[in-house]
Amino acid sequence: MSSRDLPETAETVILGAGIVGNSLAYHLARYGREDMVLIDKGPLPDPGGSTGHASNFLMPVEHSKEMTHLTRRSIEQYKEFDTFTNSGGIEVARTEERVEELKRRVQSAKAWGEPGELLTPEEVEEMVPYVNTDLIKAGFHSPGAGTCDPLRAGEVMRARADAIASGEVDPDEVSEVEPDGGTAAVDQESAGGLTVSPNTEVLDLHVEGGEIQSVETDRGTVDADEVIIAAGLWSPKLAQMAGVEIPLTPAVHQMVSVGPISFFEDYEGEISFPVVRDMDTQMYERQHGNDLEVGSYQHRPILWDVEDVPSIDEAPLSPTQPPLTEDAFEQSMADALDMVPELLDDPDAGVRHEIDGLLSQTPDGGPLLGQLQDVDGLWSAAAIWIKEAPAIGEALAQQITRGWSDIDIHASDVNRFYEYGNSREFVKNRSAEGFQKIYGIVHPHEQWQTSRPLRTSPFYHRQDDLDARFFEAAGWERPQWFESNRDLLTEYNSELADLTRPNEWDSRWWSPIILAEHLHMRDNVAMVGDMGFTIFDLVGPGATEYAERMAVGRMDVDVGKSVYTPILAENGGFVSDLSVVRIGENRYRVITGGGMGGSDKAWFRDHLPEDGSVQLVDQTSSLCTLGVWGPNARDLVDSVAEEDMSHEAFPPYTAQKITIGEVDAWALRISYVGELGWEIYAPMEQGQRLWDTLWEAGQKHDVRPAGMGVYGTTARMEKGYRLFGHELELEYNPAEAGLTFHGVKDTDFVGKEAYAQALDEENAATLCTLSVDDHMSEDGERRFMLGNEPILDQDGEVIVDEEGRESYVTSAGTGASVGKHLLMAYLPPEHAEEGEQLQVEYMGEHYPVTVEVAGSRPLFDPENERIRS
Repeated sequence: MSSRDLPETAETVILGAGIVGNSLAYHLARYGREDMVLIDKGPLPDPGGSTGHASNFLMPVEHSKEMTHLTRRSIEQYKEFDTFTNSGGIEVARTEERVEELKRRVQSAKAWGEPGELLTPEEVEEMVPYVNTDLIKAGFHSPGAGTCDPLRAGEVMRARADAIASGEVDPDEVSEVEPDGGTAAVDQESAGGLTVSPNTEVLDLHVEGGEIQSVETDRGTVDADEVIIAAGLWSPKLAQMAGVEIPLTPAVHQMVSVGPISFFEDYEGEISFPVVRDMDTQMYERQHGNDLEVGSYQHRPILWDVEDVPSIDEAPLSPTQPPLTEDAFEQSMADALDMVPELLDDPDAGVRHEIDGLLSQTPDGGPLLGQLQDVDGLWSAAAIWIKEAPAIGEALAQQITRGWSDIDIHASDVNRFYEYGNSREFVKNRSAEGFQKIYGIVHPHEQWQTSRPLRTSPFYHRQDDLDARFFEAAGWERPQWFESNRDLLTEYNSELADLTRPNEWDSRWWSPIILAEHLHMRDNVAMVGDMGFTIFDLVGPGATEYAERMAVGRMDVDVGKSVYTPILAENGGFVSDLSVVRIGENRYRVITGGGMGGSDKAWFRDHLPEDGSVQLVDQTSSLCTLGVWGPNARDLVDSVAEEDMSHEAFPPYTAQKITIGEVDAWALRISYVGELGWEIYAPMEQGQRLWDTLWEAGQKHDVRPAGMGVYGTTARMEKGYRLFGHELELEYNPAEAGLTFHGVKDTDFVGKEAYAQALDEENAATLCTLSVDDHMSEDGERRFMLGNEPILDQDGEVIVDEEGRESYVTSAGTGASVGKHLLMAYLPPEHAEEGEQLQVEYMGEHYPVTVEVAGSRPLFDPENERIRS
């Protein structure tokens, strides 16, 4: 491993030598990269980022499957490097509301296959005798939790990366390589390997023709095939050198270390007791040798500008460890004294170390991973916590070298904020709001409050006049339901009597009006808009060949024909699912969900032919979308359209240009709600006129507005329609998801081999629709699942398929037309049988469920007669 002058060229340059950069170097070497340069402005082993000051404990259980699996895999790696101590961890609850949250924690632990249990205060005291149990009502015990040494792990990773990349050892034998003299330095010119360059400042990133070319530093310029920004809170500054954005801001996490604590004198090692997270005060206390480390997230958000972070020379400790803001920590210290008085009242103890530790905060709290959309070969590996870093390094290395990762990290795609969420104001507003959610009780449907409204459709003011309750997705304001429809509750009272939700948690961010709107649409007609789609056209002489290459479905169809299709990675797992319409001989329109827009555009752009025969033209900000659905939809649209809207003239799954009143539009006869109707696309500037024309004409047909609660949940689930990020992900293939109707076309496409193999094999799991048989809880209150709950067999054991995947609720919603609360879940063959009796765990209790459908057959209108009427 060389740390001398930089080479002139390298296959891969990694910017940042914290735990993330080191992990990337190691795993890229494992996956075949032989010539890498690792650069950091700071010294080694601690270059001055958050790796050197983080508390370094790993609590594996989160409500996110992605983060739980990443943390578990990271723990495995820290163990491999002999840098992990399994102490366990306990989250304690001071309030009844938090006790319910801890029950949900147990629920998530089971769903993701991680051990966890609810403890009484007495059981907490047995494990952590210094906790003041008079303050607590319960605890959640995570036996797999522990602490790590990320600086030592980084040294091991660098040594092993060089040993593999330089050809000294086989990746399977690298466990014998140690950083202390275990690997000889390698001559870079002759053997490749890993060049490590600390104390090196990046001056510029050179980009030409939309591709990364080189990294300019104060020690020379390196031409590179790919560059990965893994520089923590400095990542945005480096990205700007390439003309792109990485949306994060430095934020303060306060921490003090108190010692020596006499209680710990009889115990050896760094930690002998579980880490304690005092969740209701947003704090933690953990042993660190003879000291007690007290950390806090309860203080006001303290955000920094990256330009104000001091240099290494200017920083008293390190750039990311400015002095403690004492007034912000006063309440935290008081709360810690209440929780662990026996330790903090030690007369011999004092504050040894106190800092405002800087970390990276993003607009939604998640990492920023993947290739940046506007610069080929430039990757982001930013905003990553110590507990996920090794696994994220591995997952990104897999993405970079083969195109997919073993753990699906799509939710962390850096491009999810593309075109709307990169401004400094947005990042700071959302980061400040999100900081308070780190230890908070966050509802599955909780809405962000800051930087709204940001993206509004032409229908926004008309919907606001109808008292819409707006939810936000990808910056778009979309009605979830309309208070103006409250009178429908009386009309449909008998149908809804058993479907309302008496529990506050179950009904938070929900209204029974959604179900009433659903039934009205089924009986009459509803207008739904805007869905906030991302829309882009594929244009050029190579468009058909390219579209065929990208999609499972056959693309060489008649002009005007739409195709719903999975988009796959090479392993046969889902990258997306979307609709493609052929709108010209050499033009295809791709319509996908707004939340996946940035990621989907990045995927399609990454695969564009190099000869320039296809261009991607974004139409998202040009076109609004208004859905008109229900048995009376044709009567309504036909009354204002110049064209013939009959079934014969406008068949299902086709698109045509139409004129609605004065508005020239484009209509697609398709339905995500299982009803007759159209998605009508119009220029943004004419959208309000489109709404007004249909609304005025619709008064004769009892038209009502309907929200995304109907479109995205209730109607979708009755029809068994799958949703990317819920049912569809890299971990499952189209055969398991029941999306095999395309068969295997002759032309080649990404993932074809794996897809064809999946169709030939028996499914390890099948996506099923289940209904809840009895909602009554032990205290006599009806409860309604919200999603991500574990599915259990009759003995109360979590169901696991032969691939080791736990069965859990991928989507939950009430099917008003079928009168049942519906769940979707993947089940192994022995349970994927219609009529099978199983259980679902919700908030610590088990509820009986029945498999209604095994596969993709709709529960409502199974023959799709309504769509084709």
